[in-house]
Amino acid sequence: MSDAIKHECGISLIRLLKPLEYYQEKYGTAFYGVNKMYLMMEKQHNRGQDGAGFASIKLDMNAGERYMSRVRSNLSQPIQDIFERINERVNTALKEHPERVEDVAWQKKNIPYVGELLLGHVRYGTFGQNSIESVHPFLRQNNWMHRNLIVAGNFNMTNVKELFDNLVQLGQHPKELADTITVMEKIGHFLDDAVAKLYKQIKKEGFNKMEASPLIAERLNLGKILRKSSKNWDGGYAMAGLLGHGDAFVLRDPSGIRPAYYYKDDEIVVVASERPAIQTVFNTSYAQVEELPPGHAIIVKKSGETQIKRIQEPRERKACSFERIYFSRGNDKEIYEERKKLGMLLFPQILEAIDHDLKNTVFSYIPNTAETSFLGMLREAQNYLNKKKGEQILAMGSEIDPEELQAILEIRPRIEKVAIKDAKLRTFITQDSSRDDLVAHVYDISYGSVNPGDYLAIIDDSIVRGTTLRKSILRILDRLHPKKIIVISSAPQIRYPDCYGIDMAKLEDFIAFRAALALHREHGTEAIIQEIYEKCKASLVSESMESIPNHVQAFYAPFTPEEISDKIAELLSPPEIKAEVKIIYQTIENLHAACPKNLGDWYFTGEYPTPGGNRVVNRSFVNFYEGRNERAY
Repeated sequence: MSDAIKHECGISLIRLLKPLEYYQEKYGTAFYGVNKMYLMMEKQHNRGQDGAGFASIKLDMNAGERYMSRVRSNLSQPIQDIFERINERVNTALKEHPERVEDVAWQKKNIPYVGELLLGHVRYGTFGQNSIESVHPFLRQNNWMHRNLIVAGNFNMTNVKELFDNLVQLGQHPKELADTITVMEKIGHFLDDAVAKLYKQIKKEGFNKMEASPLIAERLNLGKILRKSSKNWDGGYAMAGLLGHGDAFVLRDPSGIRPAYYYKDDEIVVVASERPAIQTVFNTSYAQVEELPPGHAIIVKKSGETQIKRIQEPRERKACSFERIYFSRGNDKEIYEERKKLGMLLFPQILEAIDHDLKNTVFSYIPNTAETSFLGMLREAQNYLNKKKGEQILAMGSEIDPEELQAILEIRPRIEKVAIKDAKLRTFITQDSSRDDLVAHVYDISYGSVNPGDYLAIIDDSIVRGTTLRKSILRILDRLHPKKIIVISSAPQIRYPDCYGIDMAKLEDFIAFRAALALHREHGTEAIIQEIYEKCKASLVSESMESIPNHVQAFYAPFTPEEISDKIAELLSPPEIKAEVKIIYQTIENLHAACPKNLGDWYFTGEYPTPGGNRVVNRSFVNFYEGRNERAY
């Protein structure tokens, strides 16, 4: 994606089902779980570059022995930093006690992080500063083992204020108004309540306080705790948690907005945000890794018993389509095919834009993540040419001229690596006076790859803000002197904020919004902006969030997608550019055809899967109208 937008966080949970001695004997190390967690986090590093965290719990430790460990980093290479620190602790301990290299029991007792239950998180911040305090996992500590809670997730809640106020009404005093804190304290409240009730019940049965502890662990109904905790959550989430005594869970939102996959055998249970991470790290097949159903949790008890439980009633499935277009790694079997189909379905629009002149068209892509959709587009171009070749050959009849036949057969799509990302020059830019000139050189071109007067068709994952296109890519592509530059987005126009994970919160950031605004001004229909503002403003004081509609959809309604695309091309074309610029976006219909299982499209259509989404988009419009440069959630 040439425009930088925030990614998604990634989670990984590993539960070793055998004693650590088993892994020492079979795999040669008691650090099997730690090693696998390192790989799981690296395989999902695409999901988080702002920070990373790791936590572990050791089962069946004696009182006074440390059984929980956590390490977090917000350095530039956070995963490496975390595991270098872990390795340093491990190596120091073994260096001081070389006789303990094979003593697994001693290692578990004396070396941090060597446990049976592990939780990893890679963070791409969507809220708050990138401080170490913002990095998951979060820890809620208590001297009672059962009440210790470690939480990490890939999520955003739209109703944080309501959740916060609810905690205050319960008598709590949350330390911060943030969704992670409120979610953790909500779970913690019902965890405390459940433990207290079990303790009373077990005492009535005649057990003493020490005897009660293992019975609480055995009887604790984690599904019921999660059901009560998440009752009023409005957002997209894949929430992972560990309890101090050894229970674990991952809970997915009822609409399936955020992804979660799991795998279980007789040695491990593993849950992650992406299927290929599990496949690669644990050498499993595609079919062995299952998707956690929306509204369900995978719960692993201290005993190792694993269940998939319905926590909240599933809603219409609205899994995030941006996962398929961009966020998830493209090596997932389904995602790879879907991205190719996204490119394939764009070809008819491209063919029209180049006046069916494939001979004088150069195809390329930018950035590298658009390569798969480029392959799909290219395959469709080849299919089109093969059909045309067949028609030409059949028209030649029985007397075929060998040279003419050879000329027909040699026709193929022209492919070039036209644009190259040279360096992240933005990192060094501080002064406005020099920023534009430096940004213009973020990309470089392959000189001679395009003949003057050619069409140049270049595909991107998505065009969000258009800043990089205007300030860098289009300017530098114009140096090749093409007749026409066609920029193709494998995603539809992004028109609305995303409040479930991606940091796209401000309407005026979107080039589609700015284009529609310009069209309103040209058509003299600016009065509708005032009308929409008044409706949005009124909706924010509505007592019933369920009944709030998305009033911002009316902002785009007067214009066709083609009209908005043409205006986007006009807005993004630098004044000095000589080539004609055409912008092509994926259609909503083709997006659904390519990604039939992931129909979450609210950032394109405004059809939010939860009531809180409509409130967020309306608030975002109010912020725009009132000139407030702030998030809507």
